[in-house]
Amino acid sequence: MAGVTTTWVRTAHGDAWQTLAVAAVELPGVRLSATGLPHPQWNNGDVDDPAAVNIGAVKDWYDARGVPWGIRVPQGAHWPHGRQLFTKRLMGVTPDGFVATGGTPDVVVRPAAASDLEAALHVDTVAFEESADVERPWLQLLMAHRAVTIAVAELHGEVVATGSVTVSDGRAGRCGYVAGIGVLPHARRRGIGAALSSWLTRIAIEDGATLCHLHPDTDAAAAIYQRLGYAEVGGLDIYVDI
Repeated sequence: MAGVTTTWVRTAHGDAWQTLAVAAVELPGVRLSATGLPHPQWNNGDVDDPAAVNIGAVKDWYDARGVPWGIRVPQGAHWPHGRQLFTKRLMGVTPDGFVATGGTPDVVVRPAAASDLEAALHVDTVAFEESADVERPWLQLLMAHRAVTIAVAELHGEVVATGSVTVSDGRAGRCGYVAGIGVLPHARRRGIGAALSSWLTRIAIEDGATLCHLHPDTDAAAAIYQRLGYAEVGGLDIYVDI
């Protein structure tokens, strides 16, 4: 199987967001997606060719939908519009490079049920330091989406971690986007995040994914994913206030 490349992972990342979108369009140099939620992190354009983008057309498309938005640009590319917020690191693994974790004592990882919404919401609000008003609609979107599997991890019967995988089938082929790995503070450093990420990766591979990808927020998270076989590639510069 071909090795993980920057282009492959970036393309799969864009595919995942178009899969989650309620509206999407292809414009010169960029493809746009919108979930319709009122937060820019969930309405973004993925730039392939910065020089070809008509930023006025991009603004018109998002203005027509009444949502805030941002742009993802290949790391280091010249982009004169808006304010760079941060660089999103990207990692990917193919099935032949995946190294599954062993079992974690007293921890059960399983698919989330509708009845797990409040427990998963509690994990997300604490782990990501975000309000329930922001996180609840996002979790509800994921739970209702047929391309998404949400998982929870239980420690002694308590839901202490959650995450998701979105399976896309676009330009990059069939791929799994592992995201939203959150663990409650008292349950950290037990291997739960690794076990959850491993479970979600395996689910996507069993569903035919030829690549799984994710974005580590910290060096510590990247180290965990490296142990699962994920390799870091070139990232994406995130721009807002355009």
